[in-house]
Amino acid sequence: MRKLDLKKEYHELYAPSSRKVAVVRVPRLQFLMIDGRIEAGEAPGTSPAFQEAMMALYGMAYTMKFMLKLRPKASIDYPVMALEGLWWVEDGVFNITVKDNWLYTLMVLTPKIATPKMLEIARVEVRRKRGDNPALQRIRLAEFAEGLCMQIMHIGPYSDEPATVERMRAFAVENGYEDLVGRGAKHHEIYMGDPRKANPAKLKTVLRHPIKKS
Repeated sequence: MRKLDLKKEYHELYAPSSRKVAVVRVPRLQFLMIDGRIEAGEAPGTSPAFQEAMMALYGMAYTMKFMLKLRPKASIDYPVMALEGLWWVEDGVFNITVKDNWLYTLMVLTPKIATPKMLEIARVEVRRKRGDNPALQRIRLAEFAEGLCMQIMHIGPYSDEPATVERMRAFAVENGYEDLVGRGAKHHEIYMGDPRKANPAKLKTVLRHPIKKS
């Protein structure tokens, strides 16, 4: 059985420094994805639709992992990667402090050996084991190439993220880059900690914004 550690393979993208903003080039990668929106008056932590989408996505990610691990030929074992979220708005400038108008794509990085046929088999299997979560039908397998980005590891509660985003924006201005979030690009968060278990002061979240040279 072949072992694969995507976090180790893409260490630069999933373990950045918390002390300084870094510039990275993100290659074309394959993800399980699901789209949705936060309901009026809600936030990601309170939105029923968001929780439903997240449960469906994790169910599919773990089912595909075990399908690849248990297949009789060319089996592969790998840790399921962290949840990621792309966030944006349709009705104006993205404001990280206002959350009930956000749209999102939730993602889990998946080995390129996974195929659309495996996705459909996994969808049937998750329904059989867990019942028909309506969000299951919206999950897709797709590639995403983010390109040139700036990123940093935010340590602390999600409510403190605006200050870290301001550090990123200041870095962009000082180094001759244009932050593309709000200009067609999406705010990207990678949740390296579980908010249900971790001390909020120690939560780790990768924050990433696409950029271009000014």
